Amino acid sequence: QKGALITSNENEQFLVKVMVRQVRRPEIGDKFASRHGQKGVCGLIVPEQDLPFNEYGHAPDLIMNPHGFPSRMTVGKLLELLVGKAAVFEGRQGYSTAFGEEFGSADTAEAASEALIRNGLNYTGKDTFYSGTNGEALDGYIFSGPVFYQKLKHMVLDKAHARARGPRAVLTRQPTEGRSRDGGLRLGEMERDCLIAYGASNLIMERLMHSSDAFSANVCMTCGLLQYQNWCQYCRSGEKVADIRLPYACKLLFQELQSMNVLPRLRLKDHT
Repeated sequence: QKGALITSNENEQFLVKVMVRQVRRPEIGDKFASRHGQKGVCGLIVPEQDLPFNEYGHAPDLIMNPHGFPSRMTVGKLLELLVGKAAVFEGRQGYSTAFGEEFGSADTAEAASEALIRNGLNYTGKDTFYSGTNGEALDGYIFSGPVFYQKLKHMVLDKAHARARGPRAVLTRQPTEGRSRDGGLRLGEMERDCLIAYGASNLIMERLMHSSDAFSANVCMTCGLLQYQNWCQYCRSGEKVADIRLPYACKLLFQELQSMNVLPRLRLKDHT
């Protein structure tokens, strides 16, 4: 337990807030980032004996996908790794601020490369790595070295969410949104486009209507307007009124259009 807060309002109703500390080990789905905006989630946790290792027998703590570099252009991270590696082998601290170049105190890639060569390493910062499972050398050279990483507050334990049935919004009668409101998982426009491309009409019907906001309405076959209880107020007749199923949001749209003096009419055909 970390701390407690006790307050009361003017009616002398007491409110007690307790802050609890929890120890969490990193797991798949937790978010991490370097100091260069290179954020990402953990995709795999591997036993140390299965990790690749270099000729010193060192296995990496973290392996990052190199495709995160070209488009994001986080050159500072490359420099941090190269300068940090040189500093480790030279037994000193690297200069890590962005303001030393003007005064000649910044560590450059060229100086770091020379330091690596002096210590018998590749000047590019790359090493030969060996597979942790079969011991064979990996095909490519691996750019490796020390980089500061931080664990971010976004953890999968706080974000995991699923729902079968649950609360609905009052206005649209569609499932609510968000984990805190026990909401549904939205099948959006682009997901719908994929289902249309596959021609999966029954699945579209199920996701966008039956599992969402299916609604039974009465439609007058003569004037094409939505009516209630098998009676057309517009035609003053109850003879040609049909029952249809449609999304509640669709019915709501028709009513909102009518409120703006736009009259949508439905032309129905027999389901044959």
